[in-house]
Amino acid sequence: MTVDGNGPILIEGPVEIVQEDGTVSTSDRFVVAVCTCRRSRMYPWCDTSHRRRAKPSGPARREDRDQDSDSNPKETHDGDDH
Repeated sequence: MTVDGNGPILIEGPVEIVQEDGTVSTSDRFVVAVCTCRRSRMYPWCDTSHRRRAKPSGPARREDRDQDSDSNPKETHDGDDH
């Protein structure tokens, strides 16, 4: 098992997970990524939803800055002064 504080837990398969409500999830993959942030739409399996979470401190990641500038038209300039 590999634990990364910023991502999923990687477990060599096959894997059987018993959730709090008794639901059993199984995977026969070579390595599975188990979600630790609970944002996954495939929970308990990781779907990389943790990557969309903004970090509370420190400089923004490049992907976050690129998405912010793409979504905010005030920050773009087409070269024409109107």
